[in-house]
Amino acid sequence: MTRTSSYDPRTFDHRMAVFDADDAFAAAALPFLAEGLAAPGEPPPVAVAAPERLDQLRDALGGDARHVRLVPHADWYTGSAANAVAQLAGYLDARAGIDGRVHLLMEPDWAGRAGRSTRETAEWIRYEALANLLFAPTAATVLCAYDTRTAGAAIVGAARRAHPDTGGYEDPVVLAAELDAVAQGPPTAGAELLPRPYPAAVRARSAGHGLAPADAELFTEAVAAALASLGPVTGALLWGRAPAVVCELRTEGRVDDPLAGFVPPPGGELEPAQGLWFTRQVCAYVDVRDDSKGATVRLQYG
Repeated sequence: MTRTSSYDPRTFDHRMAVFDADDAFAAAALPFLAEGLAAPGEPPPVAVAAPERLDQLRDALGGDARHVRLVPHADWYTGSAANAVAQLAGYLDARAGIDGRVHLLMEPDWAGRAGRSTRETAEWIRYEALANLLFAPTAATVLCAYDTRTAGAAIVGAARRAHPDTGGYEDPVVLAAELDAVAQGPPTAGAELLPRPYPAAVRARSAGHGLAPADAELFTEAVAAALASLGPVTGALLWGRAPAVVCELRTEGRVDDPLAGFVPPPGGELEPAQGLWFTRQVCAYVDVRDDSKGATVRLQYG
């Protein structure tokens, strides 16, 4: 099935800056923040970056620094890529101006979680791509800062495909589908076929795979939320060792939505009734793979 996007670059303004030295970072960041400071009706711009980068901005901005919100990126990016969607959505709802107007300079923590593995990096590139759809209704202006000294050439090359102001931009749906086309590994030895009801089986078995009781309960809620969103499920497997316990669900129908579980629900409370959104917020990874006979949805807790 061919999927198309409705991204309109005249609304959400998603930019990219690539640098390999501190002065090159300043050359990109300072004009952007000045643009935000001068934008009528906007709240103070925000800079989310490495602490040393924030110190550099503070010194360069001088007295204007008090009008810019400076946030260490480890304080903003506190979990998975899906958590980053929630963080940005919550900020736009609570602190942005009319229609989500605000300037945000954002540097993912490529020396931390975002760059710790090929798998994790792929999730963050997905986030960068889908942001063009998720935040298209807003008038936010975002500059994503990529330091080649920590991100590296491969990550920067992939990120160019997710930013409309680069020569390499591609439709977010196409890029997400490419990420989904990467083959998943098979279940590990000892994978268990779960009996119905699946949430009760997850609760009983995940503790045996090393999850603490509170974690087993939260994982069970995440699986139940996914089940409520997916329609008829024909089977479930569980495997792994804590914290990377995995539950794989097989559905009768395709999901056919690259944004499934990424669209922020109204209100700020996190509830299991929010379905796949809740699941993505709880789990480190949620992989949805459609095929001709339905879908395989793999949930990894940690």
